[in-house]
Amino acid sequence: MKSLIPVLLSSLLLTACASYEPTQIGLNPTLGAVSLQTESDTQVLIETIDTREASFVLRITEGDKTPQLIGTTEPMRQQLDKLFRNGMIKAGYVVDPAARNSVQFQLNYLLADVTDTTFSFESKTRLVINVLAKNAQQQFTKSYNANGYLKGPLSPDFATLELDINQLIDKLTTEILNDDELHQFIQR
Repeated sequence: MKSLIPVLLSSLLLTACASYEPTQIGLNPTLGAVSLQTESDTQVLIETIDTREASFVLRITEGDKTPQLIGTTEPMRQQLDKLFRNGMIKAGYVVDPAARNSVQFQLNYLLADVTDTTFSFESKTRLVINVLAKNAQQQFTKSYNANGYLKGPLSPDFATLELDINQLIDKLTTEILNDDELHQFIQR
């Protein structure tokens, strides 16, 4: 009887670990290569807002089960704000809350939609960031989009999904931070 108790406890612990479903994903987008755009110490106010309707970034659908909705460990607005501020500084701007020129980065949509079947999974990711820049006379608005697709055997692991989403964010933020049209407007 005494030897049966450790065996039962071990199997109970293994069952609990096997059924664990995470509720958050740890994204960590990085700053890509940003070209120097100005050497004149142009001051700019930077603001990042999250306008998404839902805060989750991952929706996993498995058959008839209720979809699993997964958010991020750190708010996306904070992560993107840090990325855009560092990118604008690297581009040669001086970030100043009192600047007349402003750039607002709006996270409009970010979702990885994962379909998990018995033998494979498919992930379709969509990212939309709108940019609104203002100077004393005019306003500049542009929408940037990126789509990702991932397919693999069995069930998806979170590390693969995190990497895929991070790479998509890195690609789009680098495109935004190197957009000549945006920088020409800011420097008017």
